[in-house]
Amino acid sequence: MSEFIYPSGYQCFAGVDEVGRGPLVGDVVTAAVILDPAKPIIGLNDSKKLSEKKRQLLADEIKTKAKAWAIARAKPAEIDQLNILHATMLAMSRAVAALAITPDFVLVDGNREPSLLVPCQAVVKGDGLVAEISAASIIAKVARDQEMLELDARHPEYQFAKHKGYPTALHLDMLQKHGAIAEHRRSFKPVQRVLGEF
Repeated sequence: MSEFIYPSGYQCFAGVDEVGRGPLVGDVVTAAVILDPAKPIIGLNDSKKLSEKKRQLLADEIKTKAKAWAIARAKPAEIDQLNILHATMLAMSRAVAALAITPDFVLVDGNREPSLLVPCQAVVKGDGLVAEISAASIIAKVARDQEMLELDARHPEYQFAKHKGYPTALHLDMLQKHGAIAEHRRSFKPVQRVLGEF
């Protein structure tokens, strides 16, 4: 982690990040993590820069060593109703609310802050700068990837294990071929096209 300067006057920081804003299917998944300074975790980084194996190992370590962690979601129906940005903010606020410990201050990846009951700061590229945000990005990514594997098992024809729901050429081809399932986000244009609504 680089030399991020934490806001002064606070003791307990939570990091928050999301995974899954871009995919056409499934929940947007968020996580909140409060790390324990007495139990350092080596190797924290933006989850996208880590191998799948390394993410899984770190996710297990984070869940064991963190003072508190929580995962929350917004469902496809909520994404369609609110739009992806507002659904993400809702999921982030749910993750913070689900923490067993109430943080003094929340650091959020990105340039938008969810509506919270505690002070909050958005940190651009925070998943590579702030250990707590990195930890949140890792457990959110592992959780969502696992959900895509489970969806793949239920709907193998879409090959969700390969593209994780993102709008790759393969996913778009399978969407065109097989139509949309209940977990697809109806408000996203590629899905609307298949449904004949765009």
